[in-house]
Amino acid sequence: MSEFSPLTTQPIPPWIRVRVTEGGNFKDLKQIVRGSRLHTVCEEARCPNIFDCWNRRTATFMILGDVCTRACHFCAVTSGRPSELDLGEPLRVAESVAELGLRHAVITSVDRDDLRDGGAGIFARTIRAIRRRSPGTTIEVLTPDFQGDFEAVRTVVEAGPDIFNHNTETVPRLYARIRPKAVYANSLALLRHVKTLAPHMVSKSGLMVGLGETEEELLEVFRNMRAHNIDVLTV
Repeated sequence: MSEFSPLTTQPIPPWIRVRVTEGGNFKDLKQIVRGSRLHTVCEEARCPNIFDCWNRRTATFMILGDVCTRACHFCAVTSGRPSELDLGEPLRVAESVAELGLRHAVITSVDRDDLRDGGAGIFARTIRAIRRRSPGTTIEVLTPDFQGDFEAVRTVVEAGPDIFNHNTETVPRLYARIRPKAVYANSLALLRHVKTLAPHMVSKSGLMVGLGETEEELLEVFRNMRAHNIDVLTV
């Protein structure tokens, strides 16, 4: 019996089609990112929404380099052995956030299983640098699972982001196929720990659909998230 549910195909609706336009805002943002020697998940993960987002001057900065220590099968980010930490990166991110005039900044990263703290310290430095440079900007972090290290989670939480996001990505049954180096229960535990440390901080998670999950499996994930006090879910 197949591991995946039956697949049916339909024409792509017009509202989901992407318009490829490189307007003035797109070019400005690209120049800022290049000039600051920064990475965005928009480019590294080959996100199809890059033209829409960048033309509206929004981007998700990707810290801790552009090489991931994992190789999730849904992701286009390069995997391998990362380079040394760039300690100047947090300040450059903060300067770029200020230059773009962002009201809401989103910071994510590659997985850095090679680091003792999983990169939590650089997350914290980046949050604090943005706070100093742009005190009116809200900050959302989208973190890796830190291999279940709650002290790493504490490091990020204590830096004071407005939103702590960690994606569960898919249903438990598909982890071995889609996300082989991660553990579903660890992701839920991480998000619950965020609320334990900071009850008023917004916790958030997201998952993809269309990977072979069933409706009942999705509903079970939704129930799990509610049971773990996760405030926001994106699908």
